Amino acid sequence: MLVTPQKILTVSDLTLLVRDRLEQGFPDLWIEGEISNLRAPGSGHLYFTLKDETSQIRAILFRTGAQRLRFTLHEGMHVIVRGRLTVYEPRGEYQVVLDYLEPKGIGALQVAFEQLKDKLAREGLFDSSRKRPLPLLPRCIGIVTSLSGAAIKDILSVLHRRCSILKVLISPVAVQGDGAADQIAHAIRALSLSGDVDVIIVGRGGGSWEDLWCFNDESVVRAIAASSVPVVSAIGHEIDFTLSDFAADCRAPTPSAAAEAVAPVLHDLVRTINNLGERQERGIRARVSFEQRQIADHCGAMSLLLFRIQRYSQQLDEAADRLRSSLRRYLENFNQRVQQAFHQSVVSSPRSRIQRHLLTVPYVMKRVEESLRNRLAFRRERMRSLISALDSLSPLAILARGYSLVETIPEGRIVRKASDVTVNEEVGITLSEGRLMCEVRHIIPKSARLT
Repeated sequence: MLVTPQKILTVSDLTLLVRDRLEQGFPDLWIEGEISNLRAPGSGHLYFTLKDETSQIRAILFRTGAQRLRFTLHEGMHVIVRGRLTVYEPRGEYQVVLDYLEPKGIGALQVAFEQLKDKLAREGLFDSSRKRPLPLLPRCIGIVTSLSGAAIKDILSVLHRRCSILKVLISPVAVQGDGAADQIAHAIRALSLSGDVDVIIVGRGGGSWEDLWCFNDESVVRAIAASSVPVVSAIGHEIDFTLSDFAADCRAPTPSAAAEAVAPVLHDLVRTINNLGERQERGIRARVSFEQRQIADHCGAMSLLLFRIQRYSQQLDEAADRLRSSLRRYLENFNQRVQQAFHQSVVSSPRSRIQRHLLTVPYVMKRVEESLRNRLAFRRERMRSLISALDSLSPLAILARGYSLVETIPEGRIVRKASDVTVNEEVGITLSEGRLMCEVRHIIPKSARLT
């Protein structure tokens, strides 16, 4: 006997029926499991499998939910999800469509914090070698914070108390909520590029982890790291840490501490400058006194050299006077002899003798002139020899040939042997032009070979 079924269902009908029953029976459920087979196609949806020791189920997080995640999913992550059960009709497989996802045992914000921290640390944004010292006396301080919070009041109060002459440039921003991170990053970049500030304080008062989250935003951290001037991070209380603290050149536990870090105490600075000025004045006076004593000592030695030079100069003048007198007497005697010869020739007056003597006169005159020139040349050469001897005896000529005069300091004793001084003893070296102050590094005996 043939049994006729009450109703024959198609596969699609059955699938729709199962889907409706599942969606009605499991409209809101929480599931715990481990992520595997994670896929992230270009559509922006996230596909993966949730599994435990014995079972698994497919899951999907659509693009709108994936964009709200503050952290990155990865294989093996243990998560807790919320969603509804449904059926994927083309394959007839049931799956979970997720509305919420968080790591098990740790908050989503903490996971996002650690992931971004590791990423930026690998790029070197937190390296200590990038940290710059704060300026000793900044001309203008840039402040990025909210005008309505207590942080700005604390910062301005401390700056005015410590150094009232400092200029302050405030860039007001929202310090929590949507859009706050973009405002903070834009303000930091604008102050850095303005060229008007020497240091920037980025801060706000205390708050919850969510309230401070904008200072963990990647755009804010990169803006701090890229700043052309040092940045001081003063966010929350002393126990609060954000990624901005790691990227900043200096981390202050509170906004007030940040103001103290960038602003010197004007009174202490003035007192320090005055003390340094007095020390410099005393040092200059002592140096001038020492140089005056050195000049006096050198002047005494120069006086002795000058006396010797003057004595040789006087001897040279006397030798020149004797030479001129000798030449004058010789010329006078020669003139007398010429006149006598002329007189005798006039007296004897025979024409032949006169003519003969007239022929002899040019020859005699030539010999006389040659004799005079020879004697003059001899006298000149003699004078040059005397001048050269005088120059060779001059201490200044000895120095000009590359020699030097070595004296101990401050006694002024002449150093003639290497054993006259000791290692690390200061000596003065007088050259033809100038003087050197030196320190003895090594003493090499005469018998040792110089290397």
